[in-house]
Amino acid sequence: VQLQASGGGLVQPGGSLRLSCVVSGFTLDEYAIGWFRRAPGKERDVGSCVTSADGTTTYADSVKGRFTVSRDIGKNTLYLQMDSLEPEDTANYFCAASLYYTLYPERITFELTMDVAEFDYLGQGTLVTVSS
Repeated sequence: VQLQASGGGLVQPGGSLRLSCVVSGFTLDEYAIGWFRRAPGKERDVGSCVTSADGTTTYADSVKGRFTVSRDIGKNTLYLQMDSLEPEDTANYFCAASLYYTLYPERITFELTMDVAEFDYLGQGTLVTVSS
């Protein structure tokens, strides 16, 4: 099982980027997939959204209305469209697969911190920098 994120770069505040997460060893309708980010100098991975195996996405309040997930099952690729980017969105973004949330999608919530420890497979990240 492998996940690889790409598409990061430098963007001005208010701009947009689309990240891709290509998965191998499984199909997107077999696992719940989350997007996490780690800001520079921080030690904690913060969850942005989680897409269940049936394609339903739950967003953290910090990105709700600005980030949108879509997927192409035939290409084994999950996309994260990020609009209205803010300097606070600057981070290394990575995607991760969770067996726990695959089995219990009703437990996907951001009311408490989404714990990356519930994700079994973590991919390499891609850096997003929002700066003028």
